[in-house]
Amino acid sequence: MSNSSNKVTPRTLPGFMELNPNDQVKFNQMLETIRKSYERFGFLPLDTPVIELSKVLLAKAGGETEKQIYRFTKSDSDLALRFDHTVPLAKYVALYYNELAFPFKRYAIGKVYRGEKAQKGRYREFYQCDVDIIGEGELSIINDAQIPSIIYTTFCELGFENFTISVNNRKILNGLFESLDLSSLSTDILRIIDKIDKIGEDAVKGELDVLGVDTETINKIIEFVSIQGSSDEKLTALCELGIEDETFKEGIKELADVVKYIRALGVPDDYFTVDLKIARGLDYYTGTVYETFLNDYKKIGSVCSGGRFDNLAEYYTDKKLPGVGISIGLTRLFYQLKQVDAIKSERESVADVLIIPMETEIEECLEIASKLRAANINTDLYLDKAKMKKKMRYADKWRIPYVIIIGEEERMSGLLTLKNMKTGEQKKLSVKDIVGEIKA
Repeated sequence: MSNSSNKVTPRTLPGFMELNPNDQVKFNQMLETIRKSYERFGFLPLDTPVIELSKVLLAKAGGETEKQIYRFTKSDSDLALRFDHTVPLAKYVALYYNELAFPFKRYAIGKVYRGEKAQKGRYREFYQCDVDIIGEGELSIINDAQIPSIIYTTFCELGFENFTISVNNRKILNGLFESLDLSSLSTDILRIIDKIDKIGEDAVKGELDVLGVDTETINKIIEFVSIQGSSDEKLTALCELGIEDETFKEGIKELADVVKYIRALGVPDDYFTVDLKIARGLDYYTGTVYETFLNDYKKIGSVCSGGRFDNLAEYYTDKKLPGVGISIGLTRLFYQLKQVDAIKSERESVADVLIIPMETEIEECLEIASKLRAANINTDLYLDKAKMKKKMRYADKWRIPYVIIIGEEERMSGLLTLKNMKTGEQKKLSVKDIVGEIKA
């Protein structure tokens, strides 16, 4: 007899998501939709190792990022878990540079790891879905417009009808700070401005004041990022400010070109906007930046973000490799949408149909299951002895949309009983007609 005191209490570490099978089906559908959308734009799949040498993975890390790294030793190797897909991409491009054709367009969908404080909607293990375009020496600004086109297509495919892709250019903000003699504080100011929609205007003013920015300049910054109007009206207003800083003017031109090309790529104006508050707190963004919001669920925050970076692999090679890309934090997005009951899903089960034999002889059921599977119908079989109520409860529990009941009558007539689990409707049909009914 086993000693119950030796049993280990089963539990999952905080910050690690485990879904029930029905929710996992929905999650997988979202993941597959994103994958197909990325491939539609010609992006190639890339799956780098989850574990890398620490000195390779941490070449660019520092501050809070380095504190969140899962790092360990095995024998005499110093190893770490990847914390995003960008650094592994940089390593890959530097390592296989001579084998690649540029621009190199890749997507990566997989788990990453960050040892941050676990809380609702924030995970230590989570899926990121990245897409990036890497240039050799230079990268046309048209590529910056492709990214919103990908975002638009992806979120439409995910079933969302009301979202906004916010676009800005860091050069505009940096040029503004230069004109205000604040270039030495530009990185800190960008991080503060990026929080304005989360913490509010007064809190931003307070943080800028602590940073040492005078009241008059703070008001100018707030007035600047609060410019209203359509995308074209905002661009016009920027030009009319008369700021002569070359970085500022370059940023306006790039942003105007991106807006023009976004429209040429078929993204309606209702789905994107120039938003001067979008700064992206990470300091490696150098030009165009993006944030995407679901307008019906603004409290979720940005669901897709990214931007342009001048030199992807500067810590691994002397070659100049500019890039642009975005990332969807799928695990967090799924959690947040589930919380507000906003998951868009066609199905909750991998099985299209469950076959339930009424008698003990199951040979005919096995043959029918094989025929249905050959017709690309995902088919489950209930093989255990149980009462009909339990068998039907099994189908209901796993959200299987159809049940086929096979008993003596069905064997004699050659017509099977097909039950629609959603409507309760039952029909007597041949195997061929069942295939047509399920695929309809």
